Amino acid sequence: MGFQFSRKGKIMLKQRRNAAENLTERLFATEQAVDEAIRKMADLAGYMPVARVNANLSAVVGQDAISQAVDTLSALVNARGQLVATHNRLAETRDQIGLQAMAMGSGDMKPPMLQNRKDEKIVTLTDHAA
Repeated sequence: MGFQFSRKGKIMLKQRRNAAENLTERLFATEQAVDEAIRKMADLAGYMPVARVNANLSAVVGQDAISQAVDTLSALVNARGQLVATHNRLAETRDQIGLQAMAMGSGDMKPPMLQNRKDEKIVTLTDHAA
């Protein structure tokens, strides 16, 4: 019976690792997408006054659009904060299920600053990524 339990335990650990790796890839992809949306929204909001000046228009023209763009940027930044909180909760969950030392998924999905750090514990990598 001990052998079966041991084998079953290894299978369950492998399933947990696979699930965690797939989840990590999705988390990093989402973080990158939100960061890219923030960059693009900031660029748009920052260019709106330039476009107005380049078109030789009054300062009142497009003010509502600029305000809306800034509100959208703020919402994206708030969403990023929620995503960071999600990341931290996932790190807690990872620890609860015994995967503290598991390596993260593929280097393609890691933020650039983490791509060459394959041998570190997932706890350290997650803390740096958050």
